Amino acid sequence: MERPARIVRPYLAIVSSVPRLYLAYRAWAWMEFIVQIIALTVFVFFWRAIYAGRSSLGGLTQAQTINYILLAQVMAPVVMESLVFTFGGLLRQGELAVELLRPMDLQARFYVEQVSSLGLSLVLKIPLAVIAWLAFGLRLPRDPLVWLAFLFTLVLGHAVVFCFDWLFACLAFYTTETWGLGMVRQSMGAFFGGALIPLALMPEGLRTICQSLPFVQALYVPVSLLSGITPLSQAPGLWMAQLTWLAGLLVASRAVFRIAVRKVTVQGG
Repeated sequence: MERPARIVRPYLAIVSSVPRLYLAYRAWAWMEFIVQIIALTVFVFFWRAIYAGRSSLGGLTQAQTINYILLAQVMAPVVMESLVFTFGGLLRQGELAVELLRPMDLQARFYVEQVSSLGLSLVLKIPLAVIAWLAFGLRLPRDPLVWLAFLFTLVLGHAVVFCFDWLFACLAFYTTETWGLGMVRQSMGAFFGGALIPLALMPEGLRTICQSLPFVQALYVPVSLLSGITPLSQAPGLWMAQLTWLAGLLVASRAVFRIAVRKVTVQGG
């Protein structure tokens, strides 16, 4: 029992550090909260204008689209976080070697941190969801099975995007500045994940591109379940697709990292 406890203990320390990190940057969290309220307001009025004089678009009513957009904006941070910035910081400060020497798997270490951040983020999004419910009529399902399916789909989708993010972040080893890569990654997550437009309203070609990228697994798939766009009966098929994505990206991310870590480019030398 002592050996498993010794292995788990560092990861538990990471989990406990996430709330403390949030408390250290409360001002930033409040600013993000205010920005998200503004974004919700803008999106609601934007889609009301789009639906003016129309009963439906792409098979979705105005109420369905706005409900989806409200949920997608609440969940958007799931696909907006980028490990590219983290890798860039480690390289600039020369701390990557220290991280690799720690008695834990580096990818597992960051995954535990991000899962902990996801859990904390979901709790902190409750006030935003309440505002969306009171101000814009956000509707949530009452069936507990829908919530269970949503949570399982969200965890799987988050793992899929984490592995892709790890793969994408390996580009940091081949450049001296990661800001541009990070912005590209965040933009891809927001647009191709379905945070701005429901996939049902996209042109067929663009929808196909979105469905061929992993971002929809973390945002559109769980949110479409929660909003009722995707029926609960389709959940098992969605899980199989997510598990396939996860298996492929997990193998690829670990293989590419082993190659990329051999080439470290640091500013100034």
